[in-house]
Amino acid sequence: MARQKGIIKLKGKIGDLSFYKTQDGHLAREKGGVDAERIKNDPAFVRTRENGAEFGSSAVAGKNLRTALFAMLQTASDNRVVSRLTKIMTDIKNLDATSARGDRNVGVAIALPAAKALLKNFNFNQRAILSSVLFKQYSVNTITGVITINALEPVNHINFPAGATHVTLKGAWLRLDFANGVYDLQPSNVVNLPINAAPTNVVLTPAGAPAGAGTDIFLLQMEFFQEVNAVQYSLKDGAHNSLTVVDVA
Repeated sequence: MARQKGIIKLKGKIGDLSFYKTQDGHLAREKGGVDAERIKNDPAFVRTRENGAEFGSSAVAGKNLRTALFAMLQTASDNRVVSRLTKIMTDIKNLDATSARGDRNVGVAIALPAAKALLKNFNFNQRAILSSVLFKQYSVNTITGVITINALEPVNHINFPAGATHVTLKGAWLRLDFANGVYDLQPSNVVNLPINAAPTNVVLTPAGAPAGAGTDIFLLQMEFFQEVNAVQYSLKDGAHNSLTVVDVA
């Protein structure tokens, strides 16, 4: 692909050239490649079809996870989370050692410890990676879903943005059946703290254990607020809010 320069930026098609805008700027590319019908039916492209099928299933797995976390992602995600999550799901799919080529999928592979390890510590917002925001040890009880942070002093243990006066912490216990796209999300209580030096034992307890079968995914979210006249306003730019997979079981 080529990058467009100059004052006038084109959008649309001229002959075999397509002009379009992405988050990386104004780009242009020439029409090319193999005819779609040939890829669909020609035996020579069987490997291509297999790769396409597996990529599609990985993309669906990532979409199912994002759908389950839709409300939480509204204030804590970046503009590349779709591609980054698809990459993780593809890596997980590759661990499926039982399905035939073209049928390997996340639903089978996620049962493996190595697959769970790939998903653990995934940050939905690259601009606010948990390890760069929270500088205090936390624990996750994968039996109860409780996340605990003892003696948290926000002003000393949190990298907070300028203007923030308060921070909200909340957890969630998600059970997601990657094979069927069925999920149950149980959010925790919300703990809102002023950004000061007062120590607080933060205990985030899910409303209950999720129903159904699937993979247990535990999440921790941190969101910053600014208080004005006794009202807290979310820092809506989302650049500093964190949402992270803290454990997978």
